[in-house]
Amino acid sequence: MEEASPASLTDLCLSFLAHSLERFCLERADGSLCLRETLVFPQELAGQLLRKMAVEGLLNDSTVGIFRSAQHLRLRRAFIRRARISAEAFRRALCPHRLLELDAAGVNADLTIADILRGLAASKEAREGLQRLVLTGLTMSLEEPSRRCFSALPGLRSLSLANVDFYDQGLADVCALPRLESLDISNTSVTNLGPLLGCRARLRSLTMHQMKRLEMSTAQLLDVLAQLDGLQHLDISDDKQFTSDVARQLLERPGILPRLASLDVSGRKQVTDAAVVAFVQQRPAMQFVGLLATDAGFCDFLSGEGTLKVTGEANERQICEALRRYSERECFVREALFHLFSLTHVMEKPRPDILKLVVAGMQNHPMTLHVQLAASACVFNLTKQDLAAGMPVRLLGTVTQLLLEAMRNFPNHQQLQKNCLLSLCSDRILQEVPFNRFEAAKLVMQWLCNHEDQNMQRMAVAIISILAAKLSTEQTAQLGAELYIVRQLLHIVRQKTTQSLVDTTLKFTLSALWNLTDESPTTCRHFIENQGLELFMKVLESFPSESSIQQKVLGLLNNIAEVRELHSELMCQSFVGHIRELLHSPEVEVSYFAAGILAHLTSRGEAAWTLGLSLRSDLLQQLHSTILKWPTPECEMVAYRSFNPFFPLLECSQTPGVQLWAAWAMQHVCSKNAPRYCSMLIEEGGLQQLHSITSHPQTHPDVRHLADSILDSLERHRARTGQPAAPHSPRRA
Repeated sequence: MEEASPASLTDLCLSFLAHSLERFCLERADGSLCLRETLVFPQELAGQLLRKMAVEGLLNDSTVGIFRSAQHLRLRRAFIRRARISAEAFRRALCPHRLLELDAAGVNADLTIADILRGLAASKEAREGLQRLVLTGLTMSLEEPSRRCFSALPGLRSLSLANVDFYDQGLADVCALPRLESLDISNTSVTNLGPLLGCRARLRSLTMHQMKRLEMSTAQLLDVLAQLDGLQHLDISDDKQFTSDVARQLLERPGILPRLASLDVSGRKQVTDAAVVAFVQQRPAMQFVGLLATDAGFCDFLSGEGTLKVTGEANERQICEALRRYSERECFVREALFHLFSLTHVMEKPRPDILKLVVAGMQNHPMTLHVQLAASACVFNLTKQDLAAGMPVRLLGTVTQLLLEAMRNFPNHQQLQKNCLLSLCSDRILQEVPFNRFEAAKLVMQWLCNHEDQNMQRMAVAIISILAAKLSTEQTAQLGAELYIVRQLLHIVRQKTTQSLVDTTLKFTLSALWNLTDESPTTCRHFIENQGLELFMKVLESFPSESSIQQKVLGLLNNIAEVRELHSELMCQSFVGHIRELLHSPEVEVSYFAAGILAHLTSRGEAAWTLGLSLRSDLLQQLHSTILKWPTPECEMVAYRSFNPFFPLLECSQTPGVQLWAAWAMQHVCSKNAPRYCSMLIEEGGLQQLHSITSHPQTHPDVRHLADSILDSLERHRARTGQPAAPHSPRRA
């Protein structure tokens, strides 16, 4: 599977170019871009670049300007689906090319079919060479000149006008095209198919899905179809609301459409297995039958195994074929996903092939609630527990972004939000998969603030806790600066504390607050202003034997203590006294965090004025002696995003206890995770500061010993790597 392999170098380069066009371009007077260098792109790469820009939403009046030079960016196949470009930009940038194909499905309403046809007709290159034109979902002008512009494209072999307000006269004009072989008039306003007889000698493919406005009887319709002797593909599918028996009569009519290789009657009732089997057996060239949402497809002959492909709901093969063929048809995607859900519920092995089909449906129908609801349920079944481990990372990244888009598009639909949260709450996805974690954290927080479901609340805070640990400093600060987020998390802590309940929800909520306050003074201030300090003191008092709770609480209070402007809030006898007691905890982790708080509070002279000189001196002595008693932990106790909070403490030469705590903390993480922390310390300029400490005559021997140990770790790391490692951005766990 493509998603299981790294992206190709070509794809990576085109993506970089598409997202960084300004670096390589100049701006014309009209605001459009042109390449600085007169580089000549191979035709295939030029088409791929245009497609990349369209797919990633980067194609507009400005960026499409690079294609005005048909000599340097030569296009043969132009894909501009869902682009937002004007008629003028289209005419100037794309019409000068000798296009073979143009796919303009779903472009913005400002670019009409009339605009496209006039632009193409005015260009000799396009007029003579264009063979395939896709205009699905565009606005069709009712003006006579607009309809007749099709005749200016005599080379057209394939034309798609699905979901266009297209009428009988336009059909007559189109059917007069001398080379037309393939026509899609699905969901148009055509009432009479008689004009099709004008191209019966050459028409090979006819798609007319959901023809709601036909005014022909079944007999009249079949009479027209029967004369299309050369037809190889016929699609008369519809949704389940259509009551016509045209499919049944077509299947039962002897000798009709003898060359047919593909027939789609999905959504048509009154279709039986016996009739379909007899029809197929009389036409040895048949390769496909569409039977989704019908009463047929349940016999072995129509199972979809072998050369005859079948869409239906009888088995996995038929359902997957439906998702593959109908990815752009909302009613059939919804139907197929509904049946797929029951199958995925019992799957025991990873199925990336099926997940990829679900992704296509989600991508094509982002604003259709029922599609997103069914798809998100299937995603959870396909990625739950150990199944996610067998999925390609790129595929998981794509589906995760689609889940976030669904959450954003339907914020008030509780079941959809639950489906997405269930899928997001996966270690593989949260830890390894690339996606917009900042956006995810905001969306999950918004859900958490609007719902009280206890089971979902637990998952939401777990997701936020993990995501917050993965964000950059700037993103964490921005997220934590939202006052409602801090208030909601404190509300959950207050509820659990009042209930004297220690559960995973409380632990994850404390971890989330810990990570959100990390190097974020604004979040720390919100915490203090919303009575967070009083609440956390109550947590410490309520759960004195829960070391994991104490660690998280003290870890957050460390973050508060790092903010000098908030020291006055912490320097009170009751708070310092409680932290002082925890300094002597038998749990090294608890003692470590308590020591960190005291180190920050006593590092500056104002502590002597606020706490009293003798208390400060006593605290510093206890700090020093306690640190020397700590055993070496077996594993990494804590993770840091940077060493910046430690550097001011290392400069406190008059308070060796403060220096000692900072040096011990740095030595601990550098010894336990050298690749990460040695690289970080070198990058942040820690070498110079450590050398200054070891050479300073007044440095306490205990501090010097730890500083030398850190320097030894750094030298060993540099010897192993040959050069300083790239900077990292780890977070506290």
